[in-house]
Amino acid sequence: MTTTPPALANLPSPDLTRRLLPWLVAAALFMEQLDTTILNTAVPTIATALGVAALNMKAALTSYMLSLAVFIPISGWVADRFGTRRVFFSAIGLFTFGSVLCGLALNMQMLVVSRVIQGCGGALMVPVGRIALVRTFPKSQLLRAWSFISIPALIGPFLGPLAGGFIVGYLNWRVIFFVNVPVGLTGIFMAYRHMPDYRADKRDPLDIVGLILFSSGIALLSYVLEIFGEPVLTTTAKISLLALSGVLLWGYGLHGRREKFPLLRLRLFEIRTFRAAVSGSFVTRLGIGGLPFLLPLLYQIGLGYTPVESGLLIMPQTLAAIGLRPFVPPLLNRFGYRTVLLFNTVAIGALTLVFMTIAPGIPAWVIAIEAFCFGFFSSLQYICMNTLAVADLEDADESSGSSISSTVQQMSQSFGVAIASLSVILVLGGNRHPTPARMVWGIHWTFLAMGLFTMGTAWIFKSLRPDDGAAVSRPSVMAR
Repeated sequence: MTTTPPALANLPSPDLTRRLLPWLVAAALFMEQLDTTILNTAVPTIATALGVAALNMKAALTSYMLSLAVFIPISGWVADRFGTRRVFFSAIGLFTFGSVLCGLALNMQMLVVSRVIQGCGGALMVPVGRIALVRTFPKSQLLRAWSFISIPALIGPFLGPLAGGFIVGYLNWRVIFFVNVPVGLTGIFMAYRHMPDYRADKRDPLDIVGLILFSSGIALLSYVLEIFGEPVLTTTAKISLLALSGVLLWGYGLHGRREKFPLLRLRLFEIRTFRAAVSGSFVTRLGIGGLPFLLPLLYQIGLGYTPVESGLLIMPQTLAAIGLRPFVPPLLNRFGYRTVLLFNTVAIGALTLVFMTIAPGIPAWVIAIEAFCFGFFSSLQYICMNTLAVADLEDADESSGSSISSTVQQMSQSFGVAIASLSVILVLGGNRHPTPARMVWGIHWTFLAMGLFTMGTAWIFKSLRPDDGAAVSRPSVMAR
């Protein structure tokens, strides 16, 4: 018999809230994913409109993801302090406001600042929604609930590439940010009425020193990756800043292990499943996180496709991800997390290498098949890592574990985009306005590095045992 948490019992209809909560979290994911995928497709057009090189548009992507990584660590504390309901609908409002500012941006600097504001909202919106989800559903139902919210959330990535292509092709690129407004307003209303209000009876103090060390460390590291291939600073200055960022993060590592109430509970990495899932998530996204940024450049600049055609070529990835969802529970139940992740990590690395076959003259249907296969295996990877991360966490550690997992995801994805862009620039010898043939050549070499790196990171999952994660993947067995 499933007990009703007090946060649900205080609502007019707990059963209705249980049904609506996955949709509320999915709506937040929908806005976030729609915003990112639309922007990816529109990168070449926006770059032209704002008078910057397409490869320099990475700042509009990484600034948002970095903002997420900086503010996600406090999402659990803020939710415990102010309650999941108030934080969730306020975060949706801030994200929507940032979207409007992005649509009104007059230059690259204003766009980047607006994206940071969006990121502040997103940093609280999605993680707090996940916290509410984890606290509402028992672990035996969590995998199915997580798979369920992923289906409507994937409508964003499904519509994003095509919508972005149509908007920049037939309307104005500014409209891509305004599409979040009706969804955001609806989300604010529904969250206020139906989001359960979880909060901690006893709250730990906020780790201000840890927040300063961690946030400044990753912000500085991201900045160095952004400007590493640009002549804005000397090589000595760049290396010095890189070393400083390392010192700050090392300092947080020491501080976090000594602090009684740390910003991020590093002791959770002593749990084998959590350590493997979060570490694997970091390196996987570091390896393939730049693909959503590079593929539209390859299709539009390298191959000459229109934004609409580029969006259509990206859509099969999402179709595969949507079709995969029903097969995840039986796959994990049959083979377990260790086997699935070992095989799947090698598979997505190999499929990244297959993207090197995309060149002038290749039929569009071949590109679509390659995208479909990549979407299938990459989606399986993300679901496995997200659910394995919480498999063995105690109830008291769920907020901190969710914050760490979300922070690492956004941080590694931001670094992945920056590194992929830097790699292309270095291969092209610093040329930011290459010919189409040179753009294809530079991206191909970057795919080679990304694919080999991803395949080599499969060893991280060798530390798992065959029955690790069984509380999530095989709840019926664990209940005996």
